[in-house]
Amino acid sequence: MHLALFVAIGLAAGVLAGLFGIGGGILIIPALVGLARMPIKEATGTSLGALLLPVGLLGALTYYRAGNLNPRASLLIALGLFFGAWFGARLTQAMAPQLLQRLFAVFLAVMAVRMWIKA
Repeated sequence: MHLALFVAIGLAAGVLAGLFGIGGGILIIPALVGLARMPIKEATGTSLGALLLPVGLLGALTYYRAGNLNPRASLLIALGLFFGAWFGARLTQAMAPQLLQRLFAVFLAVMAVRMWIKA
């Protein structure tokens, strides 16, 4: 069951990543917590682990070929992600799982409202 579920989560996240540039935090973590019944910290670590490989390479190449990718900005963002993910992971380990899950829900709600208003 989990094998097919994990592949389906990855496929859905990949499609959303190609469409909107999202997937990890927005889809993978809630799916792992809600569908796979994974604890929030394990779901977060698993999502980061899935992103270690160049999973967006084919999608990024498609955007680049169409002239819709800024390589310099991508590399600078990747640099920030590299150190930011380390800092965030260390911070998360000191948090209670309930607090982390609630903060994540607040983050998603705030982002949804901002996107709705700006649309």
